[in-house]
Parts: sequence; C-alpha cells; structure tokens
Amino acid sequence: MGTSTATSVWAGRPDLSDIGFWTAPITERAAAFAALREHEPVPFFPEPDIGLPRGPGFWALTRLADVVEASRNAGVFISGKGATNVVDQPPEFREFYGSMINMDDPRHARLRRIVSRGFTPRRLADLTDEVQRTARTIVDDVIEQGECDAVSAISARLPLKIVCDMMGVPESQYGFVFDRSNIILGPNDPEYVAETGNIITALLQAGHDLAELMRDLGRHRAENPTDDVTSALVNAEIDGERLTPDELASFFILLVVAGNETTRNAISWGLHLLTEHPEQRAVWLADIDGVTPTAVEEIVRWASPVIYMRRTLAVDAVLGGQQMREGDKVALFYWAANRDPATFRDPDALDVRRSPNPHVGFGGAGPHFCLGAHLARREMTVMFRELLTRVPDIAATAPPQRLTSMFINGIKRLPVAFTPGGVG
Repeated sequence: MGTSTATSVWAGRPDLSDIGFWTAPITERAAAFAALREHEPVPFFPEPDIGLPRGPGFWALTRLADVVEASRNAGVFISGKGATNVVDQPPEFREFYGSMINMDDPRHARLRRIVSRGFTPRRLADLTDEVQRTARTIVDDVIEQGECDAVSAISARLPLKIVCDMMGVPESQYGFVFDRSNIILGPNDPEYVAETGNIITALLQAGHDLAELMRDLGRHRAENPTDDVTSALVNAEIDGERLTPDELASFFILLVVAGNETTRNAISWGLHLLTEHPEQRAVWLADIDGVTPTAVEEIVRWASPVIYMRRTLAVDAVLGGQQMREGDKVALFYWAANRDPATFRDPDALDVRRSPNPHVGFGGAGPHFCLGAHLARREMTVMFRELLTRVPDIAATAPPQRLTSMFINGIKRLPVAFTPGGVG
C-alpha cells in the first residue's frame, strides 16, 4: 500500500481529508489544488473520519491528463471496491447506494445495458417538451415575487420533477424524495444529519425509504405497465435477464440522487457566477442561442458538482509518475482537473464562450461516463434560456450557503432578486 512518506510534504500543504478544507472559500480551494499540481501532483492523504474504520489512505489525482487516463483504464482503476467514498464501506452498503457506480464489468455492463432501455434517444427527445413546460412553470411561479431562494424555488425543482416524472413517482412524493436525497448527498452537513455518530444510520434509513418507494412502484408497474421508465425497466429483458427488485431500487436511488445534484448545483452555481461576472452575463444575453451551448459546458466545468470519484488499483501501475500498488485507493478529483492550466487557459475564470472545453464535469471518458449527461445538459439549457429571456437581471443578493461535503460541490441556499414581472 502507498503511504504519505512516498511523497514530499511542503509547508502549507492542504489536507484533503479534513472537512474544514472543503468548507473554506472556493478561491482558497483553487489555490491549494494549484499548489498541489505544481509541487506534488499525485499526493497521498489519510482517509477522512466518517464513522467507519479507516484504511491506509489514498492517492489524489489533481491533473486532467491523469484523471482522464484513470477513467479510461477501467480494468486497472476499478470501481467495484467503492467509488463514492475513499473509506471502505460494507459491500451491501456500496451496492445499495451506488448501483452501477460501484460496479465493474461484466456486472456493470449488464446493468447499464438494461437501464439504458429507459434512456433511449426517443425517450429523451420526448422529455424535451416536458422540460420546457416545467421550466416555464417554475419561472411563472416566482416571476411576480421579485425575489426567492434560487435553490428551492428554481434549480432544485426542475431535475426533481423530471426525474420523478420519468420514473412515475407521483407529485405527492416529490418532497419525500427531495428530503431523502439531501441526506444521502449531505451526511457530513449538520443540517441534514445533526449527530455525526448517526451518519450511517441516517444514510441507511434514507436509502431504505427510497428503496421501498421504488419497490412498491415496481410491483405496481409489473402488473400495470405505463409509458414511464420504471415500466420500461421492470419489463426490459436482455439476453433473458431482468433487473431484480433490489437492482431497480438501487438504480432509483442512484438516479434521484445523481439526476438531481448535477443539474441543481450547476444551475445554482451558474446564477452565482453570473452575479459575480456581469460582463459574462452581457456576452450571454447578447447572443443567447449562440452562447448557451458553451455557457452550459463552462458552468459544469467551473462548478464540477461531483468533486471526485474513487478507484482502486487492480494491479500495480504508474500514473502521473507515481508508482502505485495493487489495492491502493485513488481519488479522481474532477474539481481540480477542471482547473488544470495545462488544458484550460485562465482556468479559475468564467468564460461562457470557452471552446474547446474538454472538462470532466460528467466524469472522464470510459464506461462510467454519466448516463444522464445529455439530460442534464438539456435541463440546464432550457432553464437558463427561460431565466435569461424572462428575468435577465436575476442576481444573487448574498453569497451561496454551501453544502458541507467532500464529495458534492453543493449549494443549499442562494437568495436572488430580479425585476418583478420580468421583461414582459
């Protein structure tokens, strides 16, 4: 196993396992990663204390090229030992919460083939009108107020409704799903899990609640199929195989969590960024159709809603000039890679016309690239177009209240204001 003595330690070196590092100002985080890339691009850190036995530590990838190489080489940098936490979790816990994220081939390929039946191009195309209607309704509901919390009133509503509607979850359960997904995404945030010692219990209960919701819905759809994704998944059969009830429940947890967080946090960060960079807002407003595609990619790059994913070495390997051993843990820090000056000019700046923009905000190329990336891009495109055409002066009135997390670059609240009634 690797140890921290295998790398140099210099004054001012950050500790990525310290939750305090992740609550520091974003500018400080960016400066720390910049220093790591310069002095120690593949550093080694102890594992964070989350109430589970800690292992020997993990390597941190901070450069884009290293993250991309590890992502593509999935046979060496495997996911089956855990992808969403550098601390080892019980196997049943991993599969319950991670679904495909915590699997390697051939199990990963099997499950992805089946669930892809619910994400066909035709089905995603059919969602376009629903995304547009939902975005219009969201703006309708706030436009006369002149102010709101952007997270709860705008950015969280769109992906939550789309994912729940896709799966056939009734509107009466939206709040239930939202609350449970917040616990799963924010176990280190005292707002969602008040007592640190009860993190595991809280996570298990939240996951159990969502799983039971999907098991009940799956049983009903097996007998009374409709045109939703749950019906497609329950009845999909490839090479004689179907999803088990537990696999369906686990995938639903993955979908409502992953399907909500990227879009929710990217839209929230985008509104914050447009407030901080009025010159970029002006560029976007001057050519909404032309700029929106690159602006959406730039917001995902800058925000990097998923901060990292973990891999485990299946065999000895060298990456970024660092010798790693079988069993070593590696964290692919997308947030740092997306600010690598070797690839991105002026990486800490927001440039809504940035092109090319080979970011890894949806993960690196390879078998674990985000299944919902196309849908997330569509949701962001529609939501920002609706906001910029109807309330173009929408701006944050206070700094974002950030989620306490090493895993998710989240915003819990962001107060915004705009001209009541919009532009007419």
